[in-house]
Amino acid sequence: MDSRNRTETKTLKVGDIAPDFTLKTAKNEQWHLSDLRGKKNVVLAFVPFAFSSVCSAQLPSYEAELERFKDFDTEVVSVSMDSPYALSAWSQSMHTSFPLLSDFYPQGTVVDQYGVRHVAGMPERALFVIDKEGVIRYIEVQHAPGEMPDNEDLFDALRKL
Repeated sequence: MDSRNRTETKTLKVGDIAPDFTLKTAKNEQWHLSDLRGKKNVVLAFVPFAFSSVCSAQLPSYEAELERFKDFDTEVVSVSMDSPYALSAWSQSMHTSFPLLSDFYPQGTVVDQYGVRHVAGMPERALFVIDKEGVIRYIEVQHAPGEMPDNEDLFDALRKL
């Protein structure tokens, strides 16, 4: 199976209901996936490490496209296993405005729910498009380090909703 556009993970596949979760944001606020149910689509971007070169290019690429995501009634959020304090500094350095979520403690609970823990312990670089009803409509998992996802793949998935 092509690792770039995989349509399932170790635990989830397209068509499954996205597991609900609550995580702290970089602003140390609670963020609940269920708060968007019935209201917005969600692009959930798992990233391996704050401050790494590819992640530090990937998230600003979403920031640059936020208006376009809003046209699809979609909220973008990222998840890493970094602490909220690290994510706050990282968000400030990248000038991002969308939620950066910390799966820090207990470490990797949401990463494991979504089946995207890399064998080395950190999250895979993985993307999920979740529709307003909470159904996973797109999954992309990349195993190649240094490979950045193409935003057009996300917009193609959003157009199909």
